[in-house]
Amino acid sequence: MTLDLPLVNACLNGTSGCLLVLGLVFIKKGRREAHQRCMVSAFATSCVFLVSYLIHKIFVVHGVNTPFPGPVFLKPWYLSMLFTHVVLAIAIVPLALLTIVRGIKGRLDLHRKIARITWPIWMYVSVTGVLIYLALYQIWSPVR
Repeated sequence: MTLDLPLVNACLNGTSGCLLVLGLVFIKKGRREAHQRCMVSAFATSCVFLVSYLIHKIFVVHGVNTPFPGPVFLKPWYLSMLFTHVVLAIAIVPLALLTIVRGIKGRLDLHRKIARITWPIWMYVSVTGVLIYLALYQIWSPVR
């Protein structure tokens, strides 16, 4: 049995997205500790994703990109989503760290200010990560 790292990565992205939604719900209800646990867990899940993604790229596919297997007319849409996903995934690392640190240190005014930027970007990265997996490995991919 081999470990399907792309599936693991999609599950990690999906889990991170669910934790982000739960964290938002908790803070809207005034449940700060539950919010903090969800957001730190989302960050930890994203870190595990990053390690798993790098392992897959370095040791499994040796950095080779997976070609888009879908219809040609959808390729521009897919490439646009992939490009924005990658750019925003890079940007979210310092944003999430800064947001979490400000929250933990109790600098709530600054935390709220940056969280309004961080949360939607992080959510987009999580959701598009799952969509990219589906596009590459499930929807149009031949049976593996």
